[in-house]
Amino acid sequence: MLNLPDTLSRQFTAQLDQKQHPENIKHFYRKWLRFYWDFCHKYHYDPYHRSSLPSFLDKLDQKGQSAQQREQARQAIVLFYQVKATADAEDAELSSNAVQTLPMQAPPRPDVLLEKNSPDPNHPHHLSPPYEHPRHPAVSDNTHQNNTVAEKQTGCSWVFVFDELTREIQLLHYSPKTLKSYRGWARRLQAFTKSKDYRALTQQDVVAFLSDLAVEKKMSASTQNQAFNALLFLFQHVLKKDFGEIKGVARAKRKPYIPVVLSREEVELIFDHLDDPVDLVAKLLYGCGLKLFESLNLRVQCFNFDAGVLTVHDGKGQKDRTVPLPQTLIPALKLQLRKVADLHEADLKANFAGVFLPNQLSHKYKNAAKEFIWQWFFPQPSLTLVAETQEHKRYHLHESIVQKAIKRAVNDAKITKRATAHTLRHSFASHLLEANYDIRTIQELLGHSDVRTTMIYTHTVQSRTLKQAKSPLDFDRE
Repeated sequence: MLNLPDTLSRQFTAQLDQKQHPENIKHFYRKWLRFYWDFCHKYHYDPYHRSSLPSFLDKLDQKGQSAQQREQARQAIVLFYQVKATADAEDAELSSNAVQTLPMQAPPRPDVLLEKNSPDPNHPHHLSPPYEHPRHPAVSDNTHQNNTVAEKQTGCSWVFVFDELTREIQLLHYSPKTLKSYRGWARRLQAFTKSKDYRALTQQDVVAFLSDLAVEKKMSASTQNQAFNALLFLFQHVLKKDFGEIKGVARAKRKPYIPVVLSREEVELIFDHLDDPVDLVAKLLYGCGLKLFESLNLRVQCFNFDAGVLTVHDGKGQKDRTVPLPQTLIPALKLQLRKVADLHEADLKANFAGVFLPNQLSHKYKNAAKEFIWQWFFPQPSLTLVAETQEHKRYHLHESIVQKAIKRAVNDAKITKRATAHTLRHSFASHLLEANYDIRTIQELLGHSDVRTTMIYTHTVQSRTLKQAKSPLDFDRE
């Protein structure tokens, strides 16, 4: 992070002292000003212009800063603008006094006049500019005009872009993770183009950006594809422009992916090192082939114990599917259901506001959030305070809790594979394939739209042909 210029830091501190702010407030105000200064330099905004403030506050919102923190940051930057205005006024007054006291005898020499009017870096009210555009050699008027136009296109606000991007993604009911990812790539493009006017963005800007990711930053093929998809969405849904066909971009080759798969014994070892309720989550990941977010988003109504079926709503690709419930888990699942019922009863007595519901369901069904069928099957132990409404709601168990617990279990079990929560889903598919289940059946259970995605698991099991691959060293062992 960039440090504030010494002169600016002294002036801002003096203003804080004059306002008689408490020491803890002074600390936070200086912190917000540093963040703002760094933000303006990174995204090529003019820190002295008030139009840069909304973009900075939008960035804080993206970073998850609360409304109270954003308001404190706004107050700090407004105070900085006041410092700048005061310094400008005093500089103007000093300049005016200097002109009035010039001797009337002989006109001053040009070099003397230049020296007197040059800003003194040690002057207490002199503020250094945040950055300077590079000096260009003497060129024709047309070239100078083009450079001026290019400079005017940078440092523009992208608040509209991020607001529209958020609105479009919410309209399409994309996941919060997709929104976070797409906003991140839009922010990177903004920094790369030096906050160029988004209305002037062209395909060439995208080509240059993607080439920089591949050549300079050496990002993987999957990351480049993610960036491409995010910018494609940005152009089509937000900027309303034709993306066209991207040519001439250096792309990293995508390596064939072979997933990590655990043996049945290793899976059992992991289960042995997990505590309730994470052990039940892990058993559903393996026993039903669920993704982690699918298992944690399960609600009471998803379980049909009579039919032995689990319904996954808004799963992979926002599609619903059904999978068979493992019969060995039925007693543990029913015990968990009783725990959820007890917690729900206690929440109702405490007059809680219900659980978080998908999309706008809470507006359509006012009482659904408190109904038992909508309760999370794996609820978070504590209630969550909603800052906007000051209501307490129940959220599901956080992904990080499960991820960390499984990582510890893998280490404690001394498993030498790079196993995560998702590895249990890979193991589910691989073990079904080993048991001679049809690839199409596995595709449906996993929720894959393309069977080619499911085919990767054929690389995780041994061939069933008579002449399977074998080392020559093992020929004598037959």
